[in-house]
Amino acid sequence: MEGDAKSHGLWELTAPPAPQTRSLAGEMEVDVAIIGGGYTGLSAALHLAQKGVRVVVLEASEIGFGGSGRNVGLVNAGMWVMPDVLVSTLGQTFGERLIELLGHGPSEVFDLIARHGIDCEPVHAGTLHCAVGRRGLEEIETRAKQWQRRGAPVEVLNAEETRRKIGGGNYAGALLDKRAGTIQPLAYVRGLARAALAAGAEIFTQSPVLAASDAGSRWQVDTKAGIVRADWVIVATDAYARGPWSELRKEQVHLPYFNFATRPLSDNLKASILPERQGAWDTRQVLSSFRFDRAGRLVFGSVGALEGSGAAIHQAWAIRTLRRMFPQLAGVEFEAAWYGMIGMTSDNLPRFHKLSRNVIAFSGYNGRGIAPGTVFGRALASYVLGDVSDKDLPLPVGAVEAPRWRAAQEALYRAGSQLVHLTESRL
Repeated sequence: MEGDAKSHGLWELTAPPAPQTRSLAGEMEVDVAIIGGGYTGLSAALHLAQKGVRVVVLEASEIGFGGSGRNVGLVNAGMWVMPDVLVSTLGQTFGERLIELLGHGPSEVFDLIARHGIDCEPVHAGTLHCAVGRRGLEEIETRAKQWQRRGAPVEVLNAEETRRKIGGGNYAGALLDKRAGTIQPLAYVRGLARAALAAGAEIFTQSPVLAASDAGSRWQVDTKAGIVRADWVIVATDAYARGPWSELRKEQVHLPYFNFATRPLSDNLKASILPERQGAWDTRQVLSSFRFDRAGRLVFGSVGALEGSGAAIHQAWAIRTLRRMFPQLAGVEFEAAWYGMIGMTSDNLPRFHKLSRNVIAFSGYNGRGIAPGTVFGRALASYVLGDVSDKDLPLPVGAVEAPRWRAAQEALYRAGSQLVHLTESRL
């Protein structure tokens, strides 16, 4: 997108075309203006339009330009933090409600895909959280117990079972979550856009919001060539926020994450790696992830930015690591490389904000954007419709708080990931 092959990589090469859109010109009167054309904004637009609400989406670049079009494509349940930690942070009521909502998040994603016929390579085969060493095994065992107490279909595999599921590596075990799966993320967000348009929403791309003002009864949202007046504004920009509510960007630390995709593998190689097609990631602090796409490309990623010296360092690490995990991939070549930013909050949990009168936002997905973005978009639609109140939402109302030393943390992530990938001995 925007002439940068490293922004969306494989996903842009293989996704169905985005629906035809144009930039906003002139003036519009609607019920709800949504800023951001990713999972959250388009899910909200779809659910509002289905209820007959006049809704417009304003996207600064193209549909799925932010994290929605760049991520690994793992449709996971819950958040990074353990369920019990989530409850201790948010309290019993909001904590258990969020766990319940996000636990069923993957099902909602796959149901939407089926209902709207979204061509996004859905594979509902579960995911594998792979344990590195004894500490990693203890982590997934604890996580499994906490989910199992809540009735989730998760189980811990031993080292031998894990090796059979993966076809390589030397992991101590893995947490198999049968609720989860994989999708082509850019294809999914484009499919949500088509569904929203079909339901009656309007979407304008290349329409960054430059200013917004409260006229008392309605909001006025200004782009370069147009004006939208609306009763409500939903800010769905997350880690890529800019413009009038750029404080949503400032409360998050950007964690860069890259992916490489091999060329389509032969039938023999495809059968020997992840034979059941789960998506996988590990318990390392500088984690790695891997999964297949529909054509048999192995997508392999980790923390880091493909810029400057990082491009060569991370690619060399990826080749070296894949060969150690899967010796049969000796001589493998990459067809695509791309990266984006994960917005991390101080407690690794998302936020719900009332930014002003009738201006609301969820943000801070911490690397779990697909299912949370989808269900949070629906929650925002329900809130605007008046079907739920503050006390019924999955998160309490919170203030926007910028973390200390944000720039230093972001620089550390970039430099630290390069150092790790230069020096670490992998599986």
